[in-house]
Amino acid sequence: MNDEELHELADKQAALGEVRGTPARDPVNAPMIRHWLDAMGDENPAYLEKGVAPPAMAQVWTMPGVRRSAKDRSPVDDMMATLDASGYTGVVATNCEQTYHRHARIGERLTPATRFTELAGPKKTALGVGFFATWKVTWYSEDDEPVAEMLFRVLKFRPRAGESRPPEKEQAAAYPLQPAINQDTAFFWEGVKQGELRIQTCADCGELRHPPGPLCPHCRSANLAYAVASGQGTLYSYVVHHHPPVPGRQTPFVVGVVELPEGVRIVGNVVDCPIEEVSVGMPLRVTYRRMDEQLVLPMWMPGEA
Repeated sequence: MNDEELHELADKQAALGEVRGTPARDPVNAPMIRHWLDAMGDENPAYLEKGVAPPAMAQVWTMPGVRRSAKDRSPVDDMMATLDASGYTGVVATNCEQTYHRHARIGERLTPATRFTELAGPKKTALGVGFFATWKVTWYSEDDEPVAEMLFRVLKFRPRAGESRPPEKEQAAAYPLQPAINQDTAFFWEGVKQGELRIQTCADCGELRHPPGPLCPHCRSANLAYAVASGQGTLYSYVVHHHPPVPGRQTPFVVGVVELPEGVRIVGNVVDCPIEEVSVGMPLRVTYRRMDEQLVLPMWMPGEA
């Protein structure tokens, strides 16, 4: 499709209004809440004591899984498929804004409703020319009461020719995926350039946390410091990324959650290890890879530091 036809399809999908999906396969339940709290490191006992789910779990209850049926399709699916067919195969999420009306209660079954709202573009971005697609999902209770809402926006872009070049040929050009560096995270990236894995600490209570933030979640202090981690870690969890294409990377590659002995977890690529040999619990050590003239990324390789 050309650009005009893509906008016509977007207008058609938006005109459908809010399209109800199928109710969640399972009701809100304690085992899933317990798994979520464990994965997030959330020790607040109030959720299970009160029989409610953490608000951010809204999407968990209605995710359709890998084998989606026709009844699980929404106006967004047709739009995304058409953009793929038109050559805009790259994708990166740009916005996720959530609104919570109340807690989902254990035992109730939620139903999602999706409204496609806007297609903006084509626009030239650092990743390539693409379209910004926006939609809104609302989760309803069995009494038709809105429980939570999520506005989601992605950039669907046309990958630039040559993005699959070998890594050694990419070093002369700027790496296409640059981190967002601000006053809260600058210390971390400066440390990486110097070969240090810096973890933010609270200068008042000493609590360590990652990713960095402006306030200590433990005592709410804004007095910040950092500690230099040992560089050792254990693979807590991982995924193997096959699709969609990622600019500057060759698939498949491993993205891991690494647990540090200092008590925090950090996300990074697992490298220098065959994918079939990657396993939860394996010891890792940090390594630093230069991606371009300015950017160095911390990654993780097998072995003790």
